[in-house]
Amino acid sequence: MSLYEEVSVRGYEEFCQAVSDRKGKDIFAYFSGDKDAQGKSWCPDCVKAEPVVRGEMKHLPEDSVFIYCQVGERTYWKDPNNEFKKNLKLSGVPTLLRYGTPQKLVEDECLKSYLVKMMFTEE
Repeated sequence: MSLYEEVSVRGYEEFCQAVSDRKGKDIFAYFSGDKDAQGKSWCPDCVKAEPVVRGEMKHLPEDSVFIYCQVGERTYWKDPNNEFKKNLKLSGVPTLLRYGTPQKLVEDECLKSYLVKMMFTEE
């Protein structure tokens, strides 16, 4: 029985919906490149980071929400005007952020378990 809720979404609209459905919750969001039928993302860093991030999820605060968001195909992601880059100011994938705060880990930082744990445990 986990103390947090995990939600999987794909694309910006689904992400926004998931966030608005959970207003007032402590939300952590992990952004990854889309996965193919074999479950492998086009983004090599995302493939490496996911087990690291998942390994620290036991440290998520009670009653928080973890949103796993696939950002789309590579071509969409590469577009500088995609909604994730424009509206959420994402610069790379993988990105792990605490929604509504300046706290975020980008690309290589997501591979460092102590940084991930720090984000999940800091008040």
